[in-house]
Amino acid sequence: MLSTPRLAALTALAAASLAGCNSDTKSSEPSAPPAAFSTPVAFMTDVHFEDVYGDFKTTAYTGIPTADGKNATIRTMYAQLTSTRLFNENYFAFRAALDDAFAKGVRLVALPGDFSDDAQPVNIDGIAAILKEYQAKGMRFFIAPGNHDPNEPYDDDEAGKNDFLTREGKEQKVYATGNAGCKSGDPAVACTDQLKELGYDALIAKLADFGYMPQAGDLHWETPFSRYPDGKYSLAEAQKSATAANRQFELCAEGEGGAYKAAGESALGKPYTKCSTVMDASYLVEPVKGVWLLSIDANVYLPNARFDPSNPKNFKGFDGAGNAGWNKVLTHKRHLMEWIQSVSARAKAQGKQLMAFSHYPTMDFYANQTNAMKAVFKSGAFQTARVPEAATAAAVAATGLRLHIGGHMHFNGTNDITDASGNYLVNVQSPSLAVYGAAYKIVTYQAADTVDVQTIAVNNVPRFKELFPHYETEYKYLQSSAVPADVAKRWNRAVLDTTSYGDFTRFYFGELSRLRFMDEYWPCEMKEAATSLNLAQMLTMSQLQTSVTIAQLKDQTGVIPLTATCYAADASAGAPAPAGQLAADWATATAKARQLATAAGVDFDAMAKVSAYEFHGDFHRTVYAGELSLRDMGAERVKQYKLLMSAFPAAPVKPVKIGDKLSDQNAVQVAFQDQFKQVFSILKGLGSGKPSGHFVIDFKAKTLTNAESGSPSFN
Repeated sequence: MLSTPRLAALTALAAASLAGCNSDTKSSEPSAPPAAFSTPVAFMTDVHFEDVYGDFKTTAYTGIPTADGKNATIRTMYAQLTSTRLFNENYFAFRAALDDAFAKGVRLVALPGDFSDDAQPVNIDGIAAILKEYQAKGMRFFIAPGNHDPNEPYDDDEAGKNDFLTREGKEQKVYATGNAGCKSGDPAVACTDQLKELGYDALIAKLADFGYMPQAGDLHWETPFSRYPDGKYSLAEAQKSATAANRQFELCAEGEGGAYKAAGESALGKPYTKCSTVMDASYLVEPVKGVWLLSIDANVYLPNARFDPSNPKNFKGFDGAGNAGWNKVLTHKRHLMEWIQSVSARAKAQGKQLMAFSHYPTMDFYANQTNAMKAVFKSGAFQTARVPEAATAAAVAATGLRLHIGGHMHFNGTNDITDASGNYLVNVQSPSLAVYGAAYKIVTYQAADTVDVQTIAVNNVPRFKELFPHYETEYKYLQSSAVPADVAKRWNRAVLDTTSYGDFTRFYFGELSRLRFMDEYWPCEMKEAATSLNLAQMLTMSQLQTSVTIAQLKDQTGVIPLTATCYAADASAGAPAPAGQLAADWATATAKARQLATAAGVDFDAMAKVSAYEFHGDFHRTVYAGELSLRDMGAERVKQYKLLMSAFPAAPVKPVKIGDKLSDQNAVQVAFQDQFKQVFSILKGLGSGKPSGHFVIDFKAKTLTNAESGSPSFN
């Protein structure tokens, strides 16, 4: 149970709200649950909307003229292929998802953060126009802020991008007018405040109709700071509590101030510093009878070394919120935890169908593989700093919240936790529409304690190739240029031959893996193996037993496409290996590998056709899409990976190290078997996590049940 200075006040609010949370509730008795549990809510997270036909309101950069009279203001294909999100084609994917949800009868849509790509006016105005278009059809939208909207709590007039595409296929820098390049008159920079990044005040003003402000038709609306006289909801009071002035709290470097400061300072043993008031954009809304949507602003922008108490609204004084997440909500937004507890208690008492959503996951989103990933890959790889601590997940569960839908990581997945007191919390990770595995979730209460979750893949997107002719120009320019910087940005033109959005995003993730992930995440010797060996060679390596060392590979050529480049030279070299020794040992291992494949019903020769590029692409696609990626692989590929997962020695020999590098006197198979046994174990975990396609949550039984028969799995 939470115990903080405002808990008593919130408890009083909860009691009062039980009497009159809804405008039509007159009795002090809890209201009866709705007659039918059939209101679906779609969750579309991490849209990262950029208006591909937006007007930058400057003649310095007007975009690329198109045949229909519009100007394409888009980012380069190279920028997309090296980013963890698309910038352009997701514009069309978003529309396709909205059309699909509308056709399915969904009228309530939640956007759990990063609905824009950096909250620039051109993009906020663009997405607002689309939301209003669908709102006119009968849809309603409810936004939670993400770390890209806003990037900082206050306007950033120095922001911009350096990779917009010109009609010649080149890159163009476009920045807000406060940028140094604009101030100096740099002719290479196009300047417009359509590219500045908006803070809370401007964002909420522009997006007021989409949950941030109460609407006349709402049955209830509140913020963590709302106080309704006698507990009776009224639109006038809701509008008053919705103003920016009434949604502020004190944020300090060490924790939340205000009513929490004295106790925090006492526990810390010194005063809090760098304190200022910041907006909390959270709200609770009942758009239709019985459905409560809890939009949680889990952004925590910590004051940094540049924080200036005399100018507390300077955006430079705050770090981005991307890595803070729920870990910092516990310490720096303590009022939110109390409010969530209050809302959860009221929802239970009144039989409300509570769906909470924020931008950040509340628990491990790597199918509980985080510690294994930290042990195998480079320090900080796969953004493991963003994984909530176990204590954080337990603290959220202790509020009584049962269902949370998150985003941020662009992942598809599900996890759950039962705390020491028996509180059960399910975290549903809704995928991004801007990456491989693009999908959205439809969440529907079937009964008071039963929720149905469907994952709707967005593979077929009308118009997704509309911008491809512009990329063709970019490709030709890069191919013709001899400038080293241009040569380094050449990409595989085959991406333009893709025939569906699903196919396009799959290809994009292969290139993202090749161009970025392999360098960022994989240690040198692991990267070499993962970019050199096909699946048949990997299976053979799992069976290899040889005394030939890594250092001796140069004398045993033509057998394995590996080198000693990533290893430390060890002076204690042993006797030279006999000529042909590795080839003989490799032949023996290959025979064993073939036997294993035959016994498992797998075609060994077909495994040889699965390239290293396909393998590391599959690995990263599974990190992001989980169960969805296995469907994409197909049954044969799944069987191949299952074979590899079971093929390694039970206890591989640990490789010898010299300092922080592996010794080149390790036998050829040692490092591979030790490292890739763990890699395939992680792959198995990622592809065999809790149900994440179509599943049912039973809060009473505390179970997640797959609603799809024959779902692919590595189990």
